[in-house]
Amino acid sequence: MGDLTNSGYYAKNQGNDVSSNHEGGFGVSVMELRDLMELRGSEAVVKIQEDYGDMDGLCQRLKTSPTEGLTGDDLDKRKEVYGENLIPPKKPKTFLQLVWEALQDVTLIILEVAALISLGLSFYQPPGGDNGESCGTAAAGAEDEGEAEAGWIEGAAILLSVVCVVLVTAFNDWSKEKQFRGLQSRIEQEQKFQVVRGAQVIQLPVADIVVGDIAQIKYGDLLPADGVLIQGNDLKIDESSLTGESDHVKKDADKDPMLLSGTHVMEGSGRMLVTAVGVNSQTGIIFTLLGAGEPVEEEKKEKKVKKQDGAAAMEMQPLKSAEGGEIEEKEKKKANVSKKEKSVLQGKLTKLAVQIGKAGLVMSAITVIILVLYFAVDNFVLQKRPWLTECTPIYVQYFVKFFIIGVTVLVVAVPEGLPLAVTISLAYSVKKMMKDNNLVRHLDACETMGNATAICSDKTGTLTTNRMTAVACYVGDVHYKEIPDPGALTAKSLDILVNAISLNSAYTTKILPATKEGGLPMQVGNKTECGLLGLVLDLKRDYQPIRNQIPEEKLYKVYTFNSTRKSMSTVIKLSDGSFRMYSKGASEIVLKKCTKILNQEGEPRVFRPRDKDEMVKKVIEPMACDGLRTICVAYRDFPADPEPLWDNENDILNELTAVCVVGIEDPVRPEVPDAIIRCQRAGITVRMVTGDNINTARAIAIKCGIIHPGEDFLCIDGKEFNRRIRNEKGEVEQERMDKVWPKLRVLARSSPTDKHTLVKGIIDSCLTDQRQVVAVTGDGTNDGPALKKADVGFAMGIAGTDVAKEASDIILTDDNFSSIVKAVMWGRNVYDSISKFLQFQLTVNVVAVIVAFTGACITQDSPLKAVQMLWVNLIMDTFASLALATEPPTEALLKRKPYGRNKPLISSTMTKNILGHGIYQLVIIFSLLFVGEQIFDIDSGRHAPLHSPPSEHYTIIFNTFVLMQLFNEINARKIHGERNVFDGIFRNPIFCSIVFGTFAIQIVIVQFGGKPFSCTPLDLEKWGWCTFLGLGELVWGQVIATIPNSKLRFLRGAGQLTKKNEMPGDEDMNEDNEEIDHAERELRRGQVLWFRGLNRIQTQIDVVNTFKSGSSYQGQLRRQSSTTSQNQDVTNVSSPSHVSLSNALSPTSPTSTASPAGQC
Repeated sequence: MGDLTNSGYYAKNQGNDVSSNHEGGFGVSVMELRDLMELRGSEAVVKIQEDYGDMDGLCQRLKTSPTEGLTGDDLDKRKEVYGENLIPPKKPKTFLQLVWEALQDVTLIILEVAALISLGLSFYQPPGGDNGESCGTAAAGAEDEGEAEAGWIEGAAILLSVVCVVLVTAFNDWSKEKQFRGLQSRIEQEQKFQVVRGAQVIQLPVADIVVGDIAQIKYGDLLPADGVLIQGNDLKIDESSLTGESDHVKKDADKDPMLLSGTHVMEGSGRMLVTAVGVNSQTGIIFTLLGAGEPVEEEKKEKKVKKQDGAAAMEMQPLKSAEGGEIEEKEKKKANVSKKEKSVLQGKLTKLAVQIGKAGLVMSAITVIILVLYFAVDNFVLQKRPWLTECTPIYVQYFVKFFIIGVTVLVVAVPEGLPLAVTISLAYSVKKMMKDNNLVRHLDACETMGNATAICSDKTGTLTTNRMTAVACYVGDVHYKEIPDPGALTAKSLDILVNAISLNSAYTTKILPATKEGGLPMQVGNKTECGLLGLVLDLKRDYQPIRNQIPEEKLYKVYTFNSTRKSMSTVIKLSDGSFRMYSKGASEIVLKKCTKILNQEGEPRVFRPRDKDEMVKKVIEPMACDGLRTICVAYRDFPADPEPLWDNENDILNELTAVCVVGIEDPVRPEVPDAIIRCQRAGITVRMVTGDNINTARAIAIKCGIIHPGEDFLCIDGKEFNRRIRNEKGEVEQERMDKVWPKLRVLARSSPTDKHTLVKGIIDSCLTDQRQVVAVTGDGTNDGPALKKADVGFAMGIAGTDVAKEASDIILTDDNFSSIVKAVMWGRNVYDSISKFLQFQLTVNVVAVIVAFTGACITQDSPLKAVQMLWVNLIMDTFASLALATEPPTEALLKRKPYGRNKPLISSTMTKNILGHGIYQLVIIFSLLFVGEQIFDIDSGRHAPLHSPPSEHYTIIFNTFVLMQLFNEINARKIHGERNVFDGIFRNPIFCSIVFGTFAIQIVIVQFGGKPFSCTPLDLEKWGWCTFLGLGELVWGQVIATIPNSKLRFLRGAGQLTKKNEMPGDEDMNEDNEEIDHAERELRRGQVLWFRGLNRIQTQIDVVNTFKSGSSYQGQLRRQSSTTSQNQDVTNVSSPSHVSLSNALSPTSPTSTASPAGQC
């Protein structure tokens, strides 16, 4: 409904004039506001002054107050006139569209065509009544049984099963799409924004923001709507997502007040009046132009934005609408091509599926050719029958039957269940990870996490609770180990300290009373500032009256905190016209700028460099070694005349007077040490990357268990880190980086660039056999590049800025490190689930293909019919992927090392299981096929004519085959050679219900399937035997588990699936070129053998000639020359890819022709 009204109003309001909106009661129309928002810089300021007088005039027209915001009683009317803050989502694909897409599958199309031909031909009766005899074996037995009219059933059954497969695939796609929409709306709801309503600052979901709202913007925000700046402090915006310009744009209420949705606040804070939302905002207009998606234009636009600025063009994604989400996904994918080529698992699976598919294609082609040849030779050569025109349809029917058998072999061979299994496994994991506080934004991140070998984690909020409390301070030359009594401080020092903290912190930072009785007070806003405000309250003073006295608009100048300054300063104008600046920041940085310090009386005294050194040693280092973060508070007075040049930052932020150094404690989260031990046991190295002091960082790292005293590790700060990894020119060298990162555990006082450099250095390193897979956590705007560069970026859901969330793959909704460990568990579980499914599927593939192939070659008919094969395909693809892909993770997953990128998908244990079970199943099936009729004393089903009724013999084979697969599915639950395959089976209800459900359907198919399924009902005894043979799978599984892998040497490379082991130097070859290279190698080996053969012949000619001439000595010489030439050829061949034949012959040819001449 909202979407319709929104687009409707947009259409309506385009034609509206101002007066019609005056009826809405507002003094400005949608179009006027849209025109206003298209202006930039001074033009916009002039336009506001001409049309509205000033910002207050515009606020009055929009019936809002710049300080108190909206009253909130006309919100619906505002939505009606100016639209809602959401962009109508792109329509999802309908179920029918998805069905149509599923029908595009090539193998299914081939089957449909074959089934239709089979159907058509089954209704054709050859003319001439009973002259069927003359058509030879082709027609024999069909009419006798009176079953000819049932010939259509097979074609119809195949079509029916194709319909089943299509519906199942379409349903899966549909539910996947639905889940994504759900995920998208969850992300939408997560995004809230601070607005002022009724003089109260409240957090609103982005979609509820309306025109006329006063929004509070701060560092790290992604602007949710267009607006005009009312008041700003040091505000800098990254507009690259709209303009492509990577430089940050400075915004000022007097010079350039226009703020656009989808842009990022990189520095500073302020308040803006919302003037356009949803489809009327600048980003909305662009989305509307992309028009719920003219895809071509959309791509062009994206490419343009990307070209203009690759690194900084973050997603044009202010309102997380579902359509936006899709565009964002595409942009992400495009942006990430270099970063995450294809997820590791998908790459391996695609390659595997292609290889299996090729093998299946060859097998099915051979099957068809053999069947056709056998039939033709048997009928037209051996029995010398002529080809009669009236018999043609019958022959064609046979050929169609052979073709169907071939296609069926292909259908069974092609593992189309693989992508399905991956999708189901990932979708299931993503859903469950939500409960474990992991909001996954990109599906493949979940699986990549299972391969993670390194985690670079922030300290504050991730490893610690992010509840800051001031516990120690140094004031008036006294170091207090606990917060002092207010009486212990002089009134002057206390006043300056309280004013400095109250005014020089974001006004949005507050401490609110506890919500529950006996609970801790609630900290809102920046947590470090909350710790300092807590100190004010502990000193029995209140910060609010001071803020009321000097409201935010009256602050003269604010230098907001950023990663380069590492401090924040606020200038206020005193009553006598002079200025006072309060500063606070990292203690060693602020103290460097101090030339005075307040003494015990609260009077400034000189603060010499040696006093600074002493203070660092006696105050700051001991605090830091206790794991405290140290903040220095200082101030400076300026005369009224001449007024200082405020933009000359270096001069202003200097010659300060130190007031106090505060030690703030941020306790380690209680569950973190245990989570880190689990990571280390799982083979994952945890590194702490923090902006804090090195001593604080080291103390926290010891408490967390990241470092243990006595170990060989590195704890360094950003300066030392850069000194070690950069050469004289200041460039990062990978060799130098490789000396640092393996031992590095703590990187302190690091800038966002250091974080990015470290992540890039670890990822690009070739020190280890496996490429390192790095996960990174970040919360700040400046963590964006590192989050993007990492294989998996984790953003903090609570403390994280919108920019960080935008750049991340997974959002930690509870900001907790132990949730990352859960993500590792789920990632590894995905990998194992796929391996389980593969182990099961490949066994079925191998057996079904071999049975169909050999059966067809020996008995001219596949023991497993097309429809039966499709049912087996359904069991092993759709059902098995559901059953095996939904296994819940266990702690055991964290007890092994990461698999790494190059590990083959199929381990030697899995290969052993696949081959072992394959052998068991083939032995059983071939025994039943060739001697089954004698064992059970029934008629043989072999050599049955076309359209003959189903035989008990073949029904037993089909039934036993399916039951063996069912019991093997239980075996497939374990892939590391565990003995107890039933372990935890009841924790997975989906698995149990699928196994029992399949069994029940199998009973129905056999007993009542009749002609369509080529089945005949079996009695209890035969069912007993079939089940017994199926159960044998479990016993056989135990036998296989007993055979040690070391005994089976040939299994080592089996899982590689590319013959890497033949060429040892080939390990790190580019994956994509591997198959081509392999083919080339084969070619070269062929050439080498060919040349060797030629050389041998050459040598033999030489020998013969030598014997003829009797000169053994010369012959000897010639033979040697020929051998050297042979070696030359071989070396020649191994370097270039083709060597001309004359090269190979040239060295020896003259010798051989010369030899007789020489002897004459």
